[in-house]
Amino acid sequence: MTQDTQPTPETPEVEQPVEQRADDSIHALLEDARGKADEHWNEVLRLRAEMDNLRKRTERDIDNARKYALERFIDSLLGVADSLDLGMKACQDATEVEPLQKGTEIMHAQFFQTLERFGVKPIDPMGEAFNPDLHQAISMQPSDGESNRVLQVLQKGYQLNERVLRPALVIVAQ
Repeated sequence: MTQDTQPTPETPEVEQPVEQRADDSIHALLEDARGKADEHWNEVLRLRAEMDNLRKRTERDIDNARKYALERFIDSLLGVADSLDLGMKACQDATEVEPLQKGTEIMHAQFFQTLERFGVKPIDPMGEAFNPDLHQAISMQPSDGESNRVLQVLQKGYQLNERVLRPALVIVAQ
């Protein structure tokens, strides 16, 4: 036999059935989806842990803010307390009233400067129109002046950053 007449062993390409190719494709897509799902789940867990840490840190910050919010204010008032201590000691040894009066005036000014530094302002409405948001009328008195005006301030009021801490107690003209 000649070479031309011998059958050549060709390796025929075996085609996979359509169902097999579809299964392989579906499995590949499924594995890809599982991988993405795992990535997303890990991201969810990481974000949940971050949120939990943020919540704990925020709670700790709020707790510290509550504990130490007045620290600067109290520290400023300690100077006034020291002045009061010195004034009390001076009262024991004093023979004259004038130096005690001056010392008291200095302490008074120091105290109100400290309050003002922290946004506390007095409400002293003498002669102003009555304002129920800032004043509390104790009584009304007849007056020759304009009605509904503050005639007398019995007790000053105070505001903290424009918020009324205590209204001024006043007598108002009828």
